[in-house]
Amino acid sequence: MESQSLFAKLSKCEFGLREVLYLGHVISVDGVKVHEEKIQAIRDWPCPRNITELRGFLYLCAYYGRFVRGFSQLAAPLTYLTKRGAFRWIEQAQGVFDRLKEVMSTCLVLALPNFSQPFVLECDASDVSIGVALMQNKHPIT
Repeated sequence: MESQSLFAKLSKCEFGLREVLYLGHVISVDGVKVHEEKIQAIRDWPCPRNITELRGFLYLCAYYGRFVRGFSQLAAPLTYLTKRGAFRWIEQAQGVFDRLKEVMSTCLVLALPNFSQPFVLECDASDVSIGVALMQNKHPIT
């Protein structure tokens, strides 16, 4: 039997941490939440001047949309503006943009699933969007 040589670079190792930063999320014993730097980036996002800037904002928000109940309905008016020829930044769009920034800045902490307890699936649909939340003990899992 051949032995393998495994090495660990100690400068890249951390042990005994209370929380870990992973792909823009902070994972801890309390659950999973959005990293504060990402929330600050959303808060500081300037008013979009074109479709490309609006898409960038919506993509960042959508990545964390699972933390927000009714995210797709909230973002629907801005999503509509990304259609070809539909971009017109009016007062209503600014209101939705500001509301989305506010909501995304107060994201919930997602709990880690406990497979020994039952799950509840909450669904919501409209003409504009559909949303689903996996809940456990009245707390969103995803």
